[in-house]
Amino acid sequence: MFDFLDSGQYDLLGAFWVTAKLALYSAIGSLIWGTALVSMRVSPVPLMRSFGTAYVNIVRNTPLTVVLVGCLLGLNQTLSITLGGERSEDIGFRLAVLGLVAYTGTFVCEALRSGINTVPAGQAEAARALGMSFTQVLTLVVLPQAFRAAVTPLANVLIALTKNTTVAAAIGAADAAFLMKEMIENEADALFAVFAVFAFGFIVLTLPTGLILGWAAKRLAVKR
Repeated sequence: MFDFLDSGQYDLLGAFWVTAKLALYSAIGSLIWGTALVSMRVSPVPLMRSFGTAYVNIVRNTPLTVVLVGCLLGLNQTLSITLGGERSEDIGFRLAVLGLVAYTGTFVCEALRSGINTVPAGQAEAARALGMSFTQVLTLVVLPQAFRAAVTPLANVLIALTKNTTVAAAIGAADAAFLMKEMIENEADALFAVFAVFAFGFIVLTLPTGLILGWAAKRLAVKR
């Protein structure tokens, strides 16, 4: 039933390694971009608030496939932007990371905004009364507590991001989903086994993230 695993024809570990790197780089970028977006959304500058709100509402409601294909067609094929990649696989991987960061950053932003809402307004007012600037209040008082309060929703976003990496195969990123598509075409008589192998692989990738961040949510929970 699983004879295709012994044939040596398919590099399963290599494909899942690409998926793991895609999820890791996208998660780091999404956390950075999401933090920047939420800073815009709570900024006292109307232009920044408007940009943050418009970006989140537009990109969050756009299908991920459209975002990724837009990166490929708009940036690579129209503007010839390669993001430093030379081979098509490298370019596809980097464009996939960019698209996933642009898309997932909006969900990180909203998760952090829910965390900011748990911080009592009196703390920010007290910090401003002490002479702190907006940036100091946000980075020293509000965001540290917001991250602690938003660990659980952030974990859900990161798990969803790992599963969303399968869409990256649409623009040529040689990840697990890309290999699964090839195996389905070549191993039509073992479809259940192919699906079972890849389902197990994604459980291995996502389960530790959920367990670790679930433990962190309990440890870092802010008791009020």
